[in-house]
Amino acid sequence: MSATPRVVAIGGGTGLSTMLRGLKRYCTDITAIVAMADDGGSSGRLRSELGMPPPGDVRNCLQALANTESVIEQLLAYRFHDGSLNGQCLGNLLLAALNDTSDSFGEAVRKLSQVLAITGRVLPSTNSDVILEAELCDGSCVLGESAIGRRPARSPAIRRVRLIPEHVRALPECVRAVQQADLILLGPGSLYTSVIPNLLLEELSAAIAASDAVRVYILNVMTQPGETVGYTASDHIRALFAHGGGHLFDYCLANDLPAPEPVLARYAADGAAQPLIDRTAVAALGVQLIGAPVADWSNALARHDPNTLAAAIASLYRERSHTRIYR
Repeated sequence: MSATPRVVAIGGGTGLSTMLRGLKRYCTDITAIVAMADDGGSSGRLRSELGMPPPGDVRNCLQALANTESVIEQLLAYRFHDGSLNGQCLGNLLLAALNDTSDSFGEAVRKLSQVLAITGRVLPSTNSDVILEAELCDGSCVLGESAIGRRPARSPAIRRVRLIPEHVRALPECVRAVQQADLILLGPGSLYTSVIPNLLLEELSAAIAASDAVRVYILNVMTQPGETVGYTASDHIRALFAHGGGHLFDYCLANDLPAPEPVLARYAADGAAQPLIDRTAVAALGVQLIGAPVADWSNALARHDPNTLAAAIASLYRERSHTRIYR
């Protein structure tokens, strides 16, 4: 992949920023679109106390794309440990200050992007104040992104999620970026709380569905307690298509490097496992599944390796960009 392709990466959480760290080695025209439903931790406190959008996932992406001295990145990630600032992150506080002196959160993000001289740009998916609600298969509802993610592994499955209020506007720059993209990446990240919230913005999901770019979903390396326990690859794809209102991508990039036993044992305690790669069911959904060894199992953790993931994405784009699937 050269600097020419216009890449749009859509998601949230640590998965998106991890991918961006590797991706900037292959491409300079990157737009990261970040979900704005986070209501936990430092971001949740700032959101509640200052009435601003959650800054944490945006900050992670800015750090991942930054071209600054390592000490600056360390400062952005620094968390206070005492007093009224206990648990707060300096980078989040900088975004809070910029938000207070800007016309919108999107402008605040642009200002910090310039300071950090990032590769590409980071955009909040919306400037609206939104709350995520999950409807479960037993008919009950869970309000708030953090509450959804904290549910026990054996809780009732999620039927669907929605934004409150519904029908909020996507940031216009996000829609334009998708319309102009050569490569659109969904994920990696928590399915219902990081990736799907972006698809609930109707203008954004419609732009993805209408795009003739190479469109790829990056499957998580493990299922997630409270969200996707027991899910196969096709289950993830069905949920994305159902919430996005149509066929949103043509390829699914999945890790095929088996997890070591210590990793499997650690995650099995919470009901998590490597998702079953059910190729026939995925193909029936009109999606081609591509396997690659993109996991990092070091320290008994389940993560994508930013460098091997970016290399796999670059290889996929080179191979498929001249044989796109038009619909």
